[in-house]
Amino acid sequence: MTPVRLRHPKGVTTLQLDFDSMTVLDLQQQIFGISEIPPSQQEIKSGYPPQSLTIVPELPLSSLGLKASEQIIVNQKVTPTTKRPPSPARTAPSSLASGSLPGSAPRSSVSKPTNNGPDSVETSSGVLIHRIVPDDNSCLFSSVAVIFEQDIKMAQQIRQLVADGIRNDMETYSEAILGQPRDQYIATILKPSTWGGAIELGVLAKYYATEIASIDVETGRIDRFEPPPEINSGNRCVLLYSGIHYDAATLAPTSDAPAEWHQTVFPVVSTDNDDPILVAAKKLADILRSKKAFTNTSTFDLKCEDCGKGLKGEKDARAHAQETGHVRFGEY
Repeated sequence: MTPVRLRHPKGVTTLQLDFDSMTVLDLQQQIFGISEIPPSQQEIKSGYPPQSLTIVPELPLSSLGLKASEQIIVNQKVTPTTKRPPSPARTAPSSLASGSLPGSAPRSSVSKPTNNGPDSVETSSGVLIHRIVPDDNSCLFSSVAVIFEQDIKMAQQIRQLVADGIRNDMETYSEAILGQPRDQYIATILKPSTWGGAIELGVLAKYYATEIASIDVETGRIDRFEPPPEINSGNRCVLLYSGIHYDAATLAPTSDAPAEWHQTVFPVVSTDNDDPILVAAKKLADILRSKKAFTNTSTFDLKCEDCGKGLKGEKDARAHAQETGHVRFGEY
């Protein structure tokens, strides 16, 4: 990564750029995340005296001829209208280098239930969409695969990442934390029929160096799983949790935009709940709550699919799983 200083209307920021893999558009999206100036309205200058750069978004970043520690200046082009169109969102690459992540989270939002297709919330930067994944006991891993790998079929590989993370951090993931012998826990979590939860989200937040914000649909509570400070990329993603199921929330230019145009990881604008992407996500959870799209895990009725025993709530299910090793549960 190569440091480059960016002077913009809000101040000065040091960017970390990968000249080998980034495109000019990647730089524009990073500038957008900092300055809120859409790529189409960015005037970028460098050198002394500063000269405007020729911007071709599809070209490699190296085409701009920038050097390490060089300063670039961005201003907003004067246009006939002050309205800012939404910037094209890009999916987050599997490599979470800060220089290759897309633009900013929305600044404001208006809830909008949809009759056709997933629920969504309109924002000033696009549409935050409820990305539904199959209800197949792998929903947490499928949602994470959608966000970080753009491939829901990689759910089993995400399970393997969790297993490796637990195996490689014996101090954090002791048997006391796991509630059972480590090898047994790892073998269980690798099974496609096993649910994931807080432990798995903590492991994955560390692996991807990104905060995972899980919003409880029933209560609106936000649970944040943060990576260690020394590797934190300064980005976050959003999951929606119904009590027994996880889905993803992603940002698209329009509600019918193809999946490859969805932004799945967002810069952290605020560490409080007033962060724009969290505000929008909570409004999306409000829509789901109004539809009763949640399950109270303390009281819902379950049946063990392995032995047929009836159970009450998640607490009973976990106790039964520890006593018997059974991991397949269905809701009555």
